[in-house]
Amino acid sequence: MSRLLVSLAVVFSLSSVAARDLASLPTLPDSLKFAVIGDSGTGSSPQYRVAEKLAASRGTFPFEFALMLGDNLYGRESERDFQNKFEKPYKPLLDAKVKFYAALGNHDDSNQRFYKLFNMGGKSYYSFKPKDGVRIFALDTNYMDKTQLDWLEKELAASGSDWKIAFFHHPIYSSGGRHGSDLELRAQLEPIFLEHGVDAVFAGHDHFYERIKPQKGIYYFLSGAAAKLRSGDVTRSELTAKSFDTGYHFMLVEVAKDALHFQAISDEGTTVDSGVLPRLSDEDKKRLAGL
Repeated sequence: MSRLLVSLAVVFSLSSVAARDLASLPTLPDSLKFAVIGDSGTGSSPQYRVAEKLAASRGTFPFEFALMLGDNLYGRESERDFQNKFEKPYKPLLDAKVKFYAALGNHDDSNQRFYKLFNMGGKSYYSFKPKDGVRIFALDTNYMDKTQLDWLEKELAASGSDWKIAFFHHPIYSSGGRHGSDLELRAQLEPIFLEHGVDAVFAGHDHFYERIKPQKGIYYFLSGAAAKLRSGDVTRSELTAKSFDTGYHFMLVEVAKDALHFQAISDEGTTVDSGVLPRLSDEDKKRLAGL
């Protein structure tokens, strides 16, 4: 059996991992550890419940930062709103010096890019290198123009990283009944992802959790229910590897040299999905992409 087939067998054999309480990732000594929340900024009790479980998970999984997948603040965006919808629910993490890196969603004012605690550096799209061998790209899918696409191609080509991870708001693969896959955005982004070897993509917008079956060698996650929930919105399709649309959730991710470990945890502290995905070789990626 080829290395490619072995890799894909590992991916699908982990879809039935038993539920466990809070973080159960390996926490390897040299790995990159981070959290993921999407559609989080309501200031509601579900947001606070998820935030509480997120903070508790750090006791066994010391993640260094969190990615925010957009819709970071719903409604008004006054100073008090930033406090009630971000600073208060995540205070234990902020006090522990955990950084949050935000992407903009359709409910977000573009001026959020100047808010210091979102670490956007005044830019609506940006990249950062949290660890040698990993670079993360935040995109603004509200306004995907040629300037941003050219920037993305240039950044990916120059990154030289083993792991290339993108995050943004609108999903290019989704089984959501309300929104679903953004096909126009897919036509813009997927060729660039394939050409430059992007490994994993995180998006929100649809208010549930979904792990997509690998698409042309790329792993896609949808995590849009850190404070908003659209119960029963997943329309089972050939895209779905695992989904959860009956509760709120957050994600934990651990990137090692040759594997990405993941765990989705509900606001009740139950694991709804977990597993490990191998980093495919450039040769295998091109074969899967048909390049």
